[in-house]
Amino acid sequence: MTSRLTALRRLSLPLMVVGAAACDATPPPGGMERGAELYETCVPCHGPNGAGEREVEAPSIAGLPQWYVQEQLSGFQNGYRGDHAADLPGLRMRPMALSLTREGDIESVAQYVAQLTPVYPASTLHGNAGAGAASYQVCVACHGENGLGNPDLHAPPIVQLNDWYLVNQLRNFRSGVRGAKAGDVWGATMRANALALSDQAMEDVIAYVQTLR
Repeated sequence: MTSRLTALRRLSLPLMVVGAAACDATPPPGGMERGAELYETCVPCHGPNGAGEREVEAPSIAGLPQWYVQEQLSGFQNGYRGDHAADLPGLRMRPMALSLTREGDIESVAQYVAQLTPVYPASTLHGNAGAGAASYQVCVACHGENGLGNPDLHAPPIVQLNDWYLVNQLRNFRSGVRGAKAGDVWGATMRANALALSDQAMEDVIAYVQTLR
């Protein structure tokens, strides 16, 4: 009887080791390799080079700062973005952000996006850049005279973003689709500025931004 129990214990040991390995919840390595793997889910909308696709309202993200990409993904996860019925692109994006559940995934994919060669999309709107120059003076405090942004003020480099995307986001801030959630301090700041702009003024100021490249 004793010898039989000993044999059973010996047989069960490999099974226990295999079972432990199968249940290993250790997070995968972070960094570029993991980021490249995660970015595969972004390709259908943002493209392999991060150049974006207007037909699905996916902006160019290539070369955007890592801190900014991380902050936007966290915003989608926290409901500051993509949680409004009128924000169809945001509603498509939020589940993608929510899928980044493993520790370090947001940082890894943001790092990967940041190292992509920046793309400066062609202008698609027809605003008056001269008129927009005056309106842009309000933006200088955060986004800078050259539109290069300021991480300390959570302001992205808007010269890298599509003009149509920027106008859409200004409209979202003005209507409360963005910047109206409790706790979204920086979004609330943007909303206050957007409320002062008409549709034409938005196109004008973004037309001016395009001249800063």
